[in-house]
Amino acid sequence: MAIVEKLDDIGKPAWIGLMVFGFIVFWPAGLAVLAYLIWSGRMGCWKRSRGQWWHGEKRASTGNSAFDEYRAETLKRLEDEQKEFVDFLDRLRRAKDKAEFDQFMAEQRGRRPDGPAPEAPGA
Repeated sequence: MAIVEKLDDIGKPAWIGLMVFGFIVFWPAGLAVLAYLIWSGRMGCWKRSRGQWWHGEKRASTGNSAFDEYRAETLKRLEDEQKEFVDFLDRLRRAKDKAEFDQFMAEQRGRRPDGPAPEAPGA
């Protein structure tokens, strides 16, 4: 299958392009390419956790153990930094949600008939 090997050398964009082209020309062809991509695992990144696309790439040894070790350490460090960043963003979202909820509750307390009437801005 020389075509498959050539598309694999180019990467996922080539497969996606072929699939889109297939849908444009003859939709069953695009559907067939999509089914093949899922069945063969070429789009296996869909099964992985958020943002970790490089796991699907080949990690064959270069023959230089020092470089392979450096690459493994760098990828591990990047994965750890990505996890920390995602956790940071989650904490930020939770803090923002809490602040918005607290503001909403404060406004609701001010509107209660048994509570004090809210003052008009600038008064």
